[in-house]
Amino acid sequence: MSLLIKGGRVIDPSQNIDDALDVLVENGCVKEIGKGLTAPAGADVIDAAGRIVTPGLIDMHVHLRDPGLEYKEDIISGTRAAALGGFTSIVCMPNTKPVIDNKAIAAYIINKAKQEGYCNVFPVGSITYGMSGDRLSEMGELRESGCVAVSDDGRPVANAELMRRALEYARGMGILVITHAEELSLVGEGVMNEGFTSTEIGLKGIPRIAEDIATARDVMLAEYTNSPIHIAHVSTSGSVDIIRLAKSRGVKVTCETAPHYFTLTDDAVRGYNTNAKMNPPLREADDVAAIKAGLKDGTIDCIATDHAPHHLDEKDVEFNVALNGIIGLETSLPLSLKLVEDGLLTLNQLVEKMSYNPSNIIGLKRGSLAVGSIADITLIDLAAQWTVAADALASKSKNSPFLGWKMKGAATGTILAGKVIHAGK
Repeated sequence: MSLLIKGGRVIDPSQNIDDALDVLVENGCVKEIGKGLTAPAGADVIDAAGRIVTPGLIDMHVHLRDPGLEYKEDIISGTRAAALGGFTSIVCMPNTKPVIDNKAIAAYIINKAKQEGYCNVFPVGSITYGMSGDRLSEMGELRESGCVAVSDDGRPVANAELMRRALEYARGMGILVITHAEELSLVGEGVMNEGFTSTEIGLKGIPRIAEDIATARDVMLAEYTNSPIHIAHVSTSGSVDIIRLAKSRGVKVTCETAPHYFTLTDDAVRGYNTNAKMNPPLREADDVAAIKAGLKDGTIDCIATDHAPHHLDEKDVEFNVALNGIIGLETSLPLSLKLVEDGLLTLNQLVEKMSYNPSNIIGLKRGSLAVGSIADITLIDLAAQWTVAADALASKSKNSPFLGWKMKGAATGTILAGKVIHAGK
């Protein structure tokens, strides 16, 4: 099977390419990149003129809810939403029901995704059994079963000694630890960011130091054990500063943020909008500025969605009892492209943060259009304009604070190992 993508602007940070080129795909791999390539007999041809051609986008933080919570999302609907958003690979978190803490659950996810999914799915196993925080999981077994990292995401590993051992064992097993940085004793009954807005509307706040203290602890543990660590969903100026300083010391720390943390502030909660309730919570303008600065200077390595679908019945309730989380797979790309439009990032830097860097951090051997690489490819129309409408979203759940927003930029082609999965929005 052959596919020729002609005349697009190819952006590939792995090869420092930004040029109008053709990409020839054969048998699921990149065969050749160059100008004026000729399509082999019987090949499909895509005219990519006016579009951006990049390595397939990779989201390293997704909650698929399958198994056990399929009424919110499942592997089929979640991967379809990912493909529509331009993602060819997603990394799914372990807080399913049951938790991904053994090879049987990991195998179920991998096999179902291969049979029925619209993109690659790489599971993350839990750091502790049942995400209980008291006993380490069998990381070697999880790695052998196909898990690409371990995390108790949604919950912090509160015991510092246990986290130390997790880092040491994970380093020995060659598997990455992804940490949910949160000091629960400071969170208490808080439901949004602690600040002017929380005081004014009468909701209990979560201080930003709940994230900062946990980030500092985990970075120090990583430094002490000489182990790599990845900080999930960074949302505060303090965490950005801590990670920046740690990187300057040579600590093996990487991190991600999500589009809502550089797009919204806690003002989005006004009106008690539960679609603006998440963990960590939306912060203040100074934090948003710090997140943008961290993206620009490379402190923040990746943009991930933290896609967290919930049923309407779990969101259409009083703010205090509504569940945390929003969907993001179908809105991540245009929200992130706004960083390019505003001059904060170049397109090359954005592709690094949404493809090349996640692949390297997780070890997926993707994120590149080099000859011989797997032909996971995303085509992007920078000028496409569309409005976020609940009934047009592929995700089962519709809990997005961006409903009704006018977006600019869309994935108009998602190609998985040379096969067109999504064409047009």
